[in-house]
Amino acid sequence: MLAYITKRILSLFPVLFVVTMAIFLIIHITPGDPAAVILGIEASQEEIEALNEGLGLNRPIHVQYINWVSDLLKGDLGDSIFMHQPVTEAIVEHIGPTLSLAILAQFIALILAIPFGIIAAYKRGSKVDFSLMSVSLLGMAIPSFLLGLFLMLIVGVQLQWLPVAGYEPLSNGIWAHLQYLILPGISLGAIQAALITRMTRSSMLEVLNLNYIKTARSKGLNEMKVLLKHAFRNAFLPILTVIGQTFGVLVTGAVVVESIFNIPGLGQLILNSIARRDFAVIQGVVLFVTIIYVVINLVIDLLYGFVDPRVRLDRK
Repeated sequence: MLAYITKRILSLFPVLFVVTMAIFLIIHITPGDPAAVILGIEASQEEIEALNEGLGLNRPIHVQYINWVSDLLKGDLGDSIFMHQPVTEAIVEHIGPTLSLAILAQFIALILAIPFGIIAAYKRGSKVDFSLMSVSLLGMAIPSFLLGLFLMLIVGVQLQWLPVAGYEPLSNGIWAHLQYLILPGISLGAIQAALITRMTRSSMLEVLNLNYIKTARSKGLNEMKVLLKHAFRNAFLPILTVIGQTFGVLVTGAVVVESIFNIPGLGQLILNSIARRDFAVIQGVVLFVTIIYVVINLVIDLLYGFVDPRVRLDRK
């Protein structure tokens, strides 16, 4: 097991190397001069060149990359040009709303998807199955931002049940915090719920056709016990993989929804930084959320070694 864990952790290093190179090159080959943006349209060419010299942006690109990676190894993501603070501080200030939104959206997805997937598998071929799969297909087809706009219009504007935009930190109270996250949480969670529902149904169908399920039923066991204790327990591994991937997507892909609902998370931070060509913040945030996604998938991968005995035995 130790060899298995070590192998998985070591496999992260080439991935992170490729990620850092891709992020750096994409940011630096895009058109636009950050020095010109900072100084404004009235700045002279001499002033722009002087600021580029001060920021180190006139150095060869490979030198800039080496310097950036060297700082990364020291835990330094650089300083924001516009906010005049370290990028790590900016990320810490904005990560809370993003994580709160992602956790709530994942919770909404799970409480909908798991029961729906189990019921659809149990009622395979029935009208219930057809209806649930149709709803899940619709959920996958509607973009999260479009669903968010509908919810804002109906729930927020017409019914006035919840605020349409804004954010309250958790320190101001749980309800004050949640009421601003429910609508964007549903917007993000609906798509993930649709995906998890379909995976749960598919995984359950494979298990329900196995002989040990037929044996359990022939012994007269309660159908609910057969479904949950015997079938779902053994069908959970593929579902766990999808859950991990969807949570990574929620953390890294909430940019548009956060902007619509005016949530001061990482999405809003990176959009503002892109508009201002704040290289350090863009690189830092993209690298941070990528690492989160990679780490989540690593955790899911490691869980296989503890949950699935086949993996554990193969790695001895």
